[in-house]
Amino acid sequence: MTRVFNFGAGPAMLPTAVMERAQQEFLDYQGMGASVIEISHRSKEFDAIINRADALLKELAEIPDNYKILYVHGGAQMQFSAIPMNLIQRLPGRKVSFVLTGNWAEKASKEAAKYGHPENVASSKDSNYDRIPAFDVADLDPESSYLHIVSNNTLFGTRWQEFPETGDTPLVADMTSEFLSRSLDISQFGIIFAGLQKNLGPAGLALVLIREDLLDHALAETPGLLHYKTYAEQHSLANTNNTFAIYMMSLVLQWLQDQGGVPAMETLNRRKAQILYDAIDNSDFYSGTAHPEHRSLMNVTFTLAAEDLLGRFVQEAEDNGLYALKGHRVVGGARASIYNAMPVAGCEALAQFMAEFERSRG
Repeated sequence: MTRVFNFGAGPAMLPTAVMERAQQEFLDYQGMGASVIEISHRSKEFDAIINRADALLKELAEIPDNYKILYVHGGAQMQFSAIPMNLIQRLPGRKVSFVLTGNWAEKASKEAAKYGHPENVASSKDSNYDRIPAFDVADLDPESSYLHIVSNNTLFGTRWQEFPETGDTPLVADMTSEFLSRSLDISQFGIIFAGLQKNLGPAGLALVLIREDLLDHALAETPGLLHYKTYAEQHSLANTNNTFAIYMMSLVLQWLQDQGGVPAMETLNRRKAQILYDAIDNSDFYSGTAHPEHRSLMNVTFTLAAEDLLGRFVQEAEDNGLYALKGHRVVGGARASIYNAMPVAGCEALAQFMAEFERSRG
């Protein structure tokens, strides 16, 4: 079997070592004679798995003691509903602020409108989200229950290079496409959430980090399995959780620790991204779609000199083991998602292919 370099935006590639470990343990987990997907979420074996995931997360992300780690159903988009349900009435006016940097922020803002009064305080929509918009925290309404941002924008290839200091207003960050790809000061945030399917594991589950003082503001009508306090009080096991996803995440976290942790991964991610941005910037054939000062390290977006060459580019890339390079329809062009599991060799192979495609088609 030949493994391709998978540049898909998500579900994304996982480290090969993690896949091999899961394969080895799949039918017989630690000599039990049963698969990890067959054992009870209340068994001592699974208790060890989830506790190990907690410990690795605390170490890798340097999570302060006053934060709870939650494993929440529904992936990241479910949190577009859960967050306003849990936080929008922190202040009586049910106001909430959003910085719009792409489609995920737009979707979250629309969902929050069902529960309160969202205000979009900054936006780069006019330039098709090619940058993070200028935002002055002095313009933030002090009566806003929280400020919501998307730290990395998969479709448009942009990210926040620095995060706003919001004072008493909790900063809520959707970090689905970059959590554990760079070092963070977790204490800057009231809530961080991330779907697993980019850097953490398989799709269908979300990781939520929440400051403890934010657990007691939920709307009365919040369903039990959307109430963050339910997860915090019952170690995310009020009902049968996605045990396989948590198991896989624990393996990914162990792999990340073995690579040297987040600082080492951040250095590697910068190197990988630079290989591709150099291939774009040193060419008259390719053009980056994101403003250079706001470029993502996880999602490299670019167009070709002629749009009608895109189909050929994507197909020939796939023929050369470079999978899923077609960009999102709202941006066009190509997109290389280079999450933690993407090796340097994948970026080097793509850069070489881009040069050869330009030579033969330019």
